[in-house]
Amino acid sequence: MFDKIFTKGKFEIGCNYWASHAGTAMWHEWDEKTVEEDLALLKSANIRIVRMFPLWSDFQPIKMHYNFASREREVRIGEEPLDLTTPEGEAGIDPVMIERFEKFCRLAEKYGLKLVVGLLTGWMSGRIFVPPALERLNLLSDSEAILWEIKYVRYMVRRFKNEKSILAWDLGNECNCMSEFKKLDFLRWISDISMAIKCEDNTRPVISGMHGIVPGLDTKPSPKEISRDCDVLTTHPYPLFTAHCNTDPVGEMKSVLHATAESLLQADLSGNPCIVEEIGTLGQMVVSDKIGGDYARASCLSAWAHDLRSFLWWCANEQSELTKTPYDWNAVERELGLFKLDKTPKPVCENLGAIQTFIDGFEEKYGALPKRITDAVCVLTRDQDAWGVAYGAFMLAKQAGLDITFAYSEDVIPDADIYLLPSLFGSDITNKYKLDKLYKKAMEGATLYMSNDEMLLSDFARVSGNAVDTRTTTSFAYDVELPTGGSVKLSAGANLRMHSVNSNVICRDENGDPAFTVNKLGKGKVYYLNYPIERIAGTVPGVISGKNAMPLYEFYKAMNLRSNNKCATSSDPYVGITEHPFPDGRRALIIINHDKNDRDVEIKINGEKKLEDFKALGEITKIKENENGFSLKIEHNNAAYCVISN
Repeated sequence: MFDKIFTKGKFEIGCNYWASHAGTAMWHEWDEKTVEEDLALLKSANIRIVRMFPLWSDFQPIKMHYNFASREREVRIGEEPLDLTTPEGEAGIDPVMIERFEKFCRLAEKYGLKLVVGLLTGWMSGRIFVPPALERLNLLSDSEAILWEIKYVRYMVRRFKNEKSILAWDLGNECNCMSEFKKLDFLRWISDISMAIKCEDNTRPVISGMHGIVPGLDTKPSPKEISRDCDVLTTHPYPLFTAHCNTDPVGEMKSVLHATAESLLQADLSGNPCIVEEIGTLGQMVVSDKIGGDYARASCLSAWAHDLRSFLWWCANEQSELTKTPYDWNAVERELGLFKLDKTPKPVCENLGAIQTFIDGFEEKYGALPKRITDAVCVLTRDQDAWGVAYGAFMLAKQAGLDITFAYSEDVIPDADIYLLPSLFGSDITNKYKLDKLYKKAMEGATLYMSNDEMLLSDFARVSGNAVDTRTTTSFAYDVELPTGGSVKLSAGANLRMHSVNSNVICRDENGDPAFTVNKLGKGKVYYLNYPIERIAGTVPGVISGKNAMPLYEFYKAMNLRSNNKCATSSDPYVGITEHPFPDGRRALIIINHDKNDRDVEIKINGEKKLEDFKALGEITKIKENENGFSLKIEHNNAAYCVISN
């Protein structure tokens, strides 16, 4: 379904939209002239996709009328009875809003904009917008509320399914914020609303519209569970609102990789695609317009390189002069947007438009970007902080020149040659038979890596080649040798004093105990690290970049986990490369500077490869070919692509 509309490897940039003159009040303060000017401006800025919102309380303004002792008597629209002889009346729809929505669709078609429609927009920017008749109800579990929601959704989809400008149906804006919910109630709600959409239109994908869906927590729906009813998952990766993501300055590597890491996590754990549906910097108290634009550039380019296919900014326009709620309440809702109040573009607007042109140029020459080559599967486990660990593992892998995919130990673990089990925590890591399968894979020739946080693991000595002498709970940090020399201070939730039985000790800690080892297991091998570098990288400020950065990626590099299918390496841990092989043997390299500083980097190409094409988005002050590849100076938060052939 998704690939019929968003082609694999192709990429389109967009934004979320509220009218510049009214924000969330745009439907009852309708100004067609202003809306058309807004859409024309978006078109001129190279925006392709617009996520828009028929505000639920405006479109289905039903009100319960009560009689004696506040007993429910009748649902009406204002004072007018529902006209049950019409589809609008049956669904409690305001026909004036329907006319305005239709005009919006036609204007979008006029300017060549594709629409993602957030159907049940009952939560927006910190305020609930719900039909008055339903305000007293739990919107995600109450049968009366869900009945009216289904009527509304089915009417909207049936009425507008023939509009050419509509690309996809979104359940609504962050519907997991509309009411408190229990996990099973919410999953049933998703199923009900998705089914209502698909009953009327099975030609377009259903997009979840959610944010903050964390794997591995029994009290929350998992990406896999949501994907059973939604064709496309979403992330809204704002650094300020996502755990562990507001620790390093915007524009540095940690913030730049946030959207990609979170979206890939959702996609890999669900088996369905995931798009970056909302992303922004939340105003000038968070970051300047200039640095915010640089951050957006690198984040968007990374999303393209990892086949996330869409990147939608929040939002089109600043709303700093609006006095209605939620703008009256929330400072972070006022200074957003691609355009200032005077309609001049902000740096983020200029950068995203330039990226779309850059990608268009690539696709005109080579078509869709082929799938990147990956090196290893990162298996997340129960009880650990799955997002923090995944985030850290993804960044360390990038710095080491690796590309990883994610799996959850409670689901089916894909076949692979290399498995990472990062920052293992607790005794209920996963089912024993799952671990035994991974050990069997190692016996048959795979490489297995494990790192310790507070793990309690049976069969540890046989698998790792190390025997535990004592275990204590401590936050004390020890000096730990790095594989390339020098040391870093590391701590684990549980300190394991141990000795080698069969393992080869690569690094030791200040006690002389093995810290990083490798053990032969059957035809394969098992690397063991006694410290949770992934959790540290993902959750502790300043570890990935900055003056106090720790080169923890050296442990990953020392294991030499790169796929044999790869041919390119970067000399700089802040300049990443993804490799994308074409069927004819050529290969595209996407080179991204994840850092806020310009970087001099050597790109080494293995084998006899010819540099066929090279193009930079930003300024490249020098590029020099040599017998091993080429060198270049690449601007901060910027990218280039090259195509190599035999």
